[in-house]
Amino acid sequence: MIINTGQRTDIPAFYPQWLANRLIEGIVCVRNPFNPEQVSRYKLSPETVDVIGFCSKNPAPFFQYMDLLKGYGQYWFVTITPYGRDIEPAVPDKHKILSDFKVLSKMVGINCIGWRYDPILVNDRYTIQYHLKAFEQMASALQGYTQTVVISFIDLYEKVKRNFPQARTVSMEDQIFLGKELIKIATSHDMVVKPCGEGQFLSEYGADCSGCMTISTYEKAIGQKLLIPKKKPARSECACYLSGDIGAYDSCGHLCRYCYANNDIDAVKRNMKLHDPNSHFLIGDYKENDVIHDVEMKSYIDPQLSLFDTYII
Repeated sequence: MIINTGQRTDIPAFYPQWLANRLIEGIVCVRNPFNPEQVSRYKLSPETVDVIGFCSKNPAPFFQYMDLLKGYGQYWFVTITPYGRDIEPAVPDKHKILSDFKVLSKMVGINCIGWRYDPILVNDRYTIQYHLKAFEQMASALQGYTQTVVISFIDLYEKVKRNFPQARTVSMEDQIFLGKELIKIATSHDMVVKPCGEGQFLSEYGADCSGCMTISTYEKAIGQKLLIPKKKPARSECACYLSGDIGAYDSCGHLCRYCYANNDIDAVKRNMKLHDPNSHFLIGDYKENDVIHDVEMKSYIDPQLSLFDTYII
């Protein structure tokens, strides 16, 4: 099975001790965000969890617990953008994150880590030329530490419009120009650009538009073939395999103005106060009317075929 940690919040940045405790105890509970009384309970074990997927803007707080991941497959996306505190109020200094990325890459290996440069927004401060310069500097710093960079352009969901009313969509003309130039820069630094949920329009310029958090991504990370049940994607333009996320919405303290997971900033502050590192839940604890569903846990690894066997002719 695949466990994800990063679609709803940044667990390594804000809840590292909680995740460590969950790995030690081997139990984690997740409320259905649309029906909170429905609870999924996962039993964490290297025998049944093939890969744990991470997405973080600040992975360093979890470094002290990395030994707990031994036996698990893992893949890390680390988001590093060029925005200041006007857009990302609580994200650490980008030079530190670049340094931490390199440390993490050495820990897990180049096949187990990718860089996210997204979402891309354009305004009077963060111009196209600003992005090109920043991207070049970051790509140069990360060369040799990853082979993948994910890009996407800002989507104006209703929650984004409410929390970031100044945001504007990036024109298709600018998307094509930026995409082409970012692909050129990434290629010069031995990286492949993978657009996230952007369709196929950048494929003709050299982008890999097959998706970013895909089954093949996980297979390459663990060196094993995965026999994963077919699952309908969250969006028609998204090819990623998203399953078993153990996070919670409205709980990420970075407070990025473009955030797709935080709906209410006041709710974020309330939820973070309800966090208990010893609870099975990221936010809060068991409630009287909870209906617990023990998720069937089984390995998806093909016991008869290593991924490396597929390259033998």
